[in-house]
Parts: sequence; structure tokens; C-alpha cells
Amino acid sequence: MSTTALPPLAGATLGALVDSGATLLSAAGVSFGHGTTNAHDEAAWLVLWRLGLPLDTPLGDTPDSMQNRPVTQAELAQAATLFEERIATRKPAAYLTQEAWLQGVPFYVDERSIVPRSLIAELIADGSIDAFLSDSTHTVLDLCTGNGSLAVLAAMAWPDVQVTGADISADALAVARINVDKHGLEERIALVHSDGLAAVPGPWDLVVCNPPYVNQASMQTLPPEYRAEPALALAGGADGMDFVRRLLGELPDQLSEEGALLLEIGNERAHFEAAFPELPVYWLDTSAGADQVLLITQAALRGGAGVR
Repeated sequence: MSTTALPPLAGATLGALVDSGATLLSAAGVSFGHGTTNAHDEAAWLVLWRLGLPLDTPLGDTPDSMQNRPVTQAELAQAATLFEERIATRKPAAYLTQEAWLQGVPFYVDERSIVPRSLIAELIADGSIDAFLSDSTHTVLDLCTGNGSLAVLAAMAWPDVQVTGADISADALAVARINVDKHGLEERIALVHSDGLAAVPGPWDLVVCNPPYVNQASMQTLPPEYRAEPALALAGGADGMDFVRRLLGELPDQLSEEGALLLEIGNERAHFEAAFPELPVYWLDTSAGADQVLLITQAALRGGAGVR
């Protein structure tokens, strides 16, 4: 028997299969963070997807729970194969299922783009940044759009705006095209191949950006699941700020008078503040804390904050 094989599960149930898969993932030491944060949730995702069940199938102690649903030997074998692939390849589950969910919205994904997980999605969906918008907000740029998920969510949240998704990667834009078409937003979302702002000069009323910001030391210690993603979308140079420096240098001339930038920098706040020590920004609350996503107004950018 393979060391990654599920143990025999006589009279198996859906709940038992998920629990067994979670134990297997934990023992193998796989890493999470591409849609789930723990072994149980990842096991549930893999099992439900493999068996063709809705990903929101209840498995807890509720009257409508399906945790006691019987599982056939054929279904066990199907799930076992998927768990073995997850462990052997160390690919994120989203690459195996070619599906990722963000704020309850499904997106297609494959190895041509990073798995969508931006915290900016929360802020778009819950209205946290609406106070920074106005009746004159008509054009939104999703820079470094990847698979297009933030562009799609922005178009859904703000039905009166036109959205452009831009990326340096033609491969990522091909994935974004799938998602724009999937959600029927081809009339509201344009996709542009662009190195930074080069091909999308604006002016923009709002720019949202989840750029490559992982610093060099962190890149060298990323788990295999993250190294399975395109490095172009992750690596931000020695301090993670290479792309951000360029963006903030060019953006003041590309924003409208009341425009703003919504920027994700992950765990790089210290490096951001070292690079832009005098730049006044708004740090926004997210599920990961209040130090990972910030908003900068056009007025702040025009203020001439120093860059180091």
C-alpha cells in the first residue's frame, strides 16, 4: 500500500472520508493557503469536488448534514487518487480542480496564473471602500489581474463602472478571458496586455492592484505549493517593493483628481513603510488583519511623499 493511501473504510461515510483525507494531508505535511487554511477544509473541498457534490454541502452537526451519506468503493477510489495527486505533486488543490472560489463566486484557474486569494476581494464585496468612491467613479483598473477575479468582482459590485484588467502575462490574460466570459461580463471588462501602466495610461478613477510583492528571502523559503505558481506574479525583488516603487512613481499622472489606489502588500508592511516613509495611507481591516491592504488617494500621491 502507498504511504499516501487512504486506509480501508468499511461502510464508509462522507464525513469519515473527509476526516481520513484530512489526516492524510496533515501527515504528508502539505501547505495550505490557496482557498483553504487547514487540512479538514482542504479534504472536504477535494472530496466534494471529486464526487460532484456542491462545495457548500453541509458536513457538520446540523439536521441537513450529509456527513453520514454512504460512500461507495468507487467513490473511495476516486477520492484516494485525488489525495495521492495532491500529496505527490504538491500542487494547490485549485490547480487540480481547476476551480477556485472568491467571495462565493467561482473562477476557473490553472497553472498559467496564481490561485486567486486576494484580500482585496473582501473589501470590494463588503463595501469597505465605497466611502472612497463617488458618483464620478466610472473607470476601474485591475492591475496585475491574473485570472481576472478582482476585475469580475469589481464589475459585479459596481454595475455602473467600466473595468479593465491588465497583466504582463499573456498566459494569465488567457485565463482571465475564460472568467470574464464565464460570468458574461465581456461588455463591461476589457483585458489588456500591459507591462505595468504602459498600455493602460488612464486616467483611472480607481486602481486595484495585487502586485508581485514577496521579498527575495521569503521567495527562497516558499512551500512547494507556492512555487507551483508563476514566480512572475509573486517575486517583488529584494524587499518586495520593486513593482510598487514603479507603480507609485507613475500613478499620480494616471489617476483622476479624486482617484485612489487599493493596494495589497501581504506581509510586507515593514518594507513598504521603509520604502515610503512619509506617504499617508489608509490601512484597511481584512480577515488577515489591518496591515495587508492599504488605500492611497490621489491627493496623497500628489503630495510628493519620498521614496527610498
